[in-house]
Amino acid sequence: MPVKLHAGLKIGEFTLVELLHEGGMSRLWGVSHAQIDVPLLMKLPRIDYGEAVSQVVSFEVERMLMPVIGGVHVPRFFGSGEFEDQPWLVMQQLEGDTLEALLKLVPLAPARVAQLGALAAQALDDLHRQHVIHLDVKPGNLLLHVDPTNRQERIVLLDFGLSHHVDLPDLLAEQFDVPMGTSAYIAPEQVLGVRNDPRSDLFALGVTLYQLATGNLPFGTPTSNHGMKRRLYQEPIAPRSLNPAVPRWLQEIILRCLEVDANLRYPTAAQLAFDLLHPEQVALTGRADRRQQGGRLAGWRRWFVSLGSRVERSEGKSVDASRAPLILVAIDLKQSNPALDEALREMTRRVMQTATDARLACVTVMRVARIGVEPNLDAEGRSRHVKRLIALRHWARSLNLAEQRITFHVLEGAEAADALIDYARSNAIDHLVMGARGVTGMRRLLGSVSSRVVAEANCTVTVVRARADTPRDPDADGPTPGA
Repeated sequence: MPVKLHAGLKIGEFTLVELLHEGGMSRLWGVSHAQIDVPLLMKLPRIDYGEAVSQVVSFEVERMLMPVIGGVHVPRFFGSGEFEDQPWLVMQQLEGDTLEALLKLVPLAPARVAQLGALAAQALDDLHRQHVIHLDVKPGNLLLHVDPTNRQERIVLLDFGLSHHVDLPDLLAEQFDVPMGTSAYIAPEQVLGVRNDPRSDLFALGVTLYQLATGNLPFGTPTSNHGMKRRLYQEPIAPRSLNPAVPRWLQEIILRCLEVDANLRYPTAAQLAFDLLHPEQVALTGRADRRQQGGRLAGWRRWFVSLGSRVERSEGKSVDASRAPLILVAIDLKQSNPALDEALREMTRRVMQTATDARLACVTVMRVARIGVEPNLDAEGRSRHVKRLIALRHWARSLNLAEQRITFHVLEGAEAADALIDYARSNAIDHLVMGARGVTGMRRLLGSVSSRVVAEANCTVTVVRARADTPRDPDADGPTPGA
């Protein structure tokens, strides 16, 4: 018989304080530790007589994964073990409510849906970069936490019992031959048994965004495997048909996430977050204006493309989330150098050709005074911001990139380096490409934009010189991208 749990019971080095939640899968207790001063949560799976074996296996998956993943988007792990045959694990208890609490307020304003979606996509991107696929993304597993140090919101991912680490054994796949996931949110390929594709998490997040934006679930809540398979051939009702307040760009994003063919979804969570953060840059397709569900022919087409998932399963293919990076190229529009511009374009071409799913953000910085208000119009009465957007498009025209692969951004800041570093960090940029100009005594004294970006940016940085220039000096200035 399982041990009777009660307040004051000591399990390992932890003491039970109070029962916080008792669900069908597990019990959650608040616990204390003599040497740990953060709130702690102990999770214990239900192992009562008659409980499903899958619950115990899922708990073992979570105990295996939590010690090897980290960062601000997952609860901090503190320990695990067994107490009289009762397995347990302890993690940090974080303040906040899951997005499930917001379902009583749906539909939410589109801007809030996009904001929450971007936070969730950033959390998934962090998880995928650690080679872990969550496989149970839903409102109840997305905790909205406010950082007490800076008051910024972030999403913390919960419950890794169905997750898969690409470098660790998949205990669920080894022991069970049925779909694992929550029926309303499970991706089509998961229904077919595929558990190695991070884009499955993007499908589930798309379902969540659909629910927050419309108040409905795109595929209902099926109770059988047959019911879950309907999403392989049945298109969801367009969000704008259910809620006319949903803008075209948000419908485009949601329906792209819900594509039955994973290759038609966003390649990475970072790219999804990028679109949600920059709705004015979303490339619209027929999805944006869809009103009716497809007929029988569309259903057969959807079913046919889903067959690729069965091939992937048989071949054991795994998708690398890093193969679709976000690239930033910083462009100096104020002091343009034709030779440097061409060298910068050539490097950008090479980088984009190495990853066919890469996205490019062309960025320039418009300098503004630290104090005071800068006029937005130039001496000729034209918008300074719009002029730079046009110039960026002109600069990039010869790259010949499809509209879906390139966006244009004018940043404002007193310091170009700060603006580039902040943009790269907030948008999870993988690779930043920038130019370097010649060296002057003043730049040597004050330091350069490029040297600061190289030192402080949390991504790969490539500094390009014009071919006619001398070999790169480490103190050479990078672009001052703007006016």
